[in-house]
Amino acid sequence: MRWITMATVVLCALTTAAEARITRLEDLKVTPAFGGKVFSPTGAFERVTGRAHGEVDPKAPANANIQDLALAPRNASGMVEYDTDIDIIRPANPAASNGVLFFNILNRGNKGGLALFNADVKGTLTNINAADDAGDGWMQRQGFTTVWFGWQADVLPGNNRMTLRVPAARNADGSPLTGVVRAEFASPVASKSQNLGGGWFTTDTTASYPTASLDNTRPFSDGFLPTLTVRSSERAPRVAIANSAWSFADCSDGTARPDPKKICLPAGFEPGKLYELVYRGQDPLVMGLGFAAARDLADFLKNRDKDDAGVANPVVHGKDIKTLVMGSSQSGRMMRTFLHLGFNKAEAGGKAFDAMLPHIGGGLLPLSLRFAQPGRAWGEQPDHSYPAYDFPFSYARQTDPLTGRTQGLLDRCTLDNTCPRIFHAATALEVWEGRQSLGLTDPLGLRDVADPANVRTFIMASTQHGPAALPLPTAAPFGLCRLPGNPNPHIWTMRALLDGLTAWVRDDKRPPSSAVPRIADGTLVAADLVRFPAIPANNYGGTDRPALRNTVLPNPLHVLDRGHGYKPGDTMGVITVEPPRSGSASYGVLVPQVDADGNDLGGVRSLFLQVPIGTYTAWNSFRPGLFDEAYCNFNGAFVPFAATKAEREKAGDPRLSLEERYPTKQAYVNAIRLAADNLMRARLLLQDDAFRLITEAETNGVRKGP
Repeated sequence: MRWITMATVVLCALTTAAEARITRLEDLKVTPAFGGKVFSPTGAFERVTGRAHGEVDPKAPANANIQDLALAPRNASGMVEYDTDIDIIRPANPAASNGVLFFNILNRGNKGGLALFNADVKGTLTNINAADDAGDGWMQRQGFTTVWFGWQADVLPGNNRMTLRVPAARNADGSPLTGVVRAEFASPVASKSQNLGGGWFTTDTTASYPTASLDNTRPFSDGFLPTLTVRSSERAPRVAIANSAWSFADCSDGTARPDPKKICLPAGFEPGKLYELVYRGQDPLVMGLGFAAARDLADFLKNRDKDDAGVANPVVHGKDIKTLVMGSSQSGRMMRTFLHLGFNKAEAGGKAFDAMLPHIGGGLLPLSLRFAQPGRAWGEQPDHSYPAYDFPFSYARQTDPLTGRTQGLLDRCTLDNTCPRIFHAATALEVWEGRQSLGLTDPLGLRDVADPANVRTFIMASTQHGPAALPLPTAAPFGLCRLPGNPNPHIWTMRALLDGLTAWVRDDKRPPSSAVPRIADGTLVAADLVRFPAIPANNYGGTDRPALRNTVLPNPLHVLDRGHGYKPGDTMGVITVEPPRSGSASYGVLVPQVDADGNDLGGVRSLFLQVPIGTYTAWNSFRPGLFDEAYCNFNGAFVPFAATKAEREKAGDPRLSLEERYPTKQAYVNAIRLAADNLMRARLLLQDDAFRLITEAETNGVRKGP
C-alpha cells in the first residue's frame, strides 16, 4: 500500500507539472480606476495591469486542437510558452464584488464591454482602450470585476491595444515553415502600397506574414508563382495583374524599397475594388495558443491563490465565484470556436467559463489555423470567402445535407460536462449580412430549430452591427453608404441580457425566453418575400436622402473547398487551396420580415422600434463608385418619418407621419410607457433604464432625432 501511495503521489506530481497553466504574473501595477471615482453602492475601483506567462503541454490531448503546437519551440520542461497582456478593473473593497469575473474578449486588440454596457462613455477608441471613462458606471455599480487579456497574437502594439506573444512554428529541422497565404486589399481611398496583413477590418494594426521570396517573377522550385488580381465586386470576375506591374516592396512615398511584408502597385490600388494576392508566406504564428490563454487565465483567476513564484491572484476567487465571458463581433466568434473546439474544459477539470454572452458574433473564427488571419471577417463584399461560416452553424446538433456531417457547437462540452450557460445576442444585420439565420434553422432554411436547454438566443430587431453614431450626417456623403446609418441602440437590451445571464449563472434564476424571428410565424423568410414599403426620396428635417429600396441581397453561403489539410468541421488545419473552390449548392439563408413601416417584426423589438420615429433597416448599399454599390457592410439605414401628413403626402411616402402617430405629447409618452412595460415583463429592459427613457419622453416629447 505504501508503494502504491508513493506511486500515486509521483503520478499526481507529474500530472501537475504537465498541466497547461499560468505560471507567472509579471510587472503588476495597481492604480486607482476612473480617477478614484466612487460608485454607489460598491465604492471605488482599482486597476491592475501587467503580464501573465503561461505554458502548455504539446502532448496533452486537451491541446490537440492547437494547430502547429507540435512544431513550436519548447522550454527545458518540454512545454510551449506564451505571455499575454492583462488589464483588470476590480472593486477596491473585495466585499463589494458581485461574485462574477467578467472577461471581455478583445476585438483586434481593442477593449469592449464598458462602452457596450455603461451608458454615456465618451472618447475615441484610444480613450476607450485606456478604460479611463466609466460613463454612468452601470457595470461598476453592479460589482463586476472586469478582465481583459491579449489573445490575438498578430495584433500590433499602439493605440492602447493589448496583445499576446506566441512562437512561430518551424519545420522539424529548424528551417522556416512556409505555405500558401491569401491577402485581400480593399480600401475606400487610393494607395500605392499595402501591408500584406492589412485588409478592410485590419489596415495597419495587424502583423503580416512575410513572403518566402522577394522575387515575385521567379517561380519556386515546385512551380508556384504568386498572383495578384482585381475585381470590381465580390461577384465580378478576377482580372490578373501582371507580376511585372507589382512587387514585394513599400512605395508609399513614391520610391520602391524591397519589403517582405508589403506590396507595391505603382499604378495604385483603386478605391472600392477588391485586390487579391496569393503568395507563399513563412513563419506562421501558433495562433491557437490564444484559446489556451483564455482557458488558463480564466482557470487561474477563478481557482488559484498564487502563481508559481508566490505572486497573489489579483482578484476575488474561490468556489462561489462565477466566470462570465463576453465579446462582440470577431470576439463573439472567438468564444463560439473556443467552445466548439473543447477549450472550456480547464486542464485540471471543470469549466473555464460558467457563462458566455457572444454579441454580434455568429459563425466561427479561424484562429487555430496555419497562417491564421483572425482579423478577417465575413463581409458580403470584403472578406467574403475567408473561413468564418463552416458547418456547424448552431448550438443544437444537426445533420448538414450538403456535407453529410452531423455536428453542433456543444458536442465537445456536452461529452465532458463543461458547457456554459449561453445568451447569444445578435442584430438583424447579422441575419442579413452575417448568415445568422443558419443558427436559428436547419441548414437549408426549411424549419426552425430550438435552442438547447443551456442556450437562449436574442435577435435585436432592426439593428445594425454597431449603432451609427449620433448625430447622423445631415448631407451626403453618408460615410461609405448611400443613406445615413441605423442608430437603433443595443445598450438597453444588452444591459438587461447581462443582468439576466448573471442571475441565471450566479443565482440559478430562470432566464428570459429566446426572442428571435421564426419560420413558423412568418417573421423569418426568404429575401424575395420581404414586404418592404416603397420609401421615396425626401428632404425631411432638411436632409436630402435618396429613395430607400430593398435591392441588396443577403450574404450567400456555399460549401468551400480549401484543400485536404483543412478541417472544415473545426475551422482549423492547413489551407492549401487559395482562393477556395466553391460548390454549387447553397445553404438556406433567410432574413427578417417587416411591418408596414419597414421595421422588423420578429426578435427583440426595442422601445425605439415599438415607438418609432422612422424606419430602421439592417442593410444599406455602398455609395456610387464603391464595390458596384453592393451591400455596405456592417451598415443599416435610417429614414425618419415625415413630421406632418401634408409633408408625407407631398413626398408620396406610404408611412404615417409623426403627427398622425402621436397627435399629442401625452400620446407619445403613453406609447413609450406601454412599450417599456412590455419589455420589462419580458425581462428585456431594466427598470432603471425604463425610468430613464420614460423621463426623457416626458421631458422632451416626440424625439426629433433617432
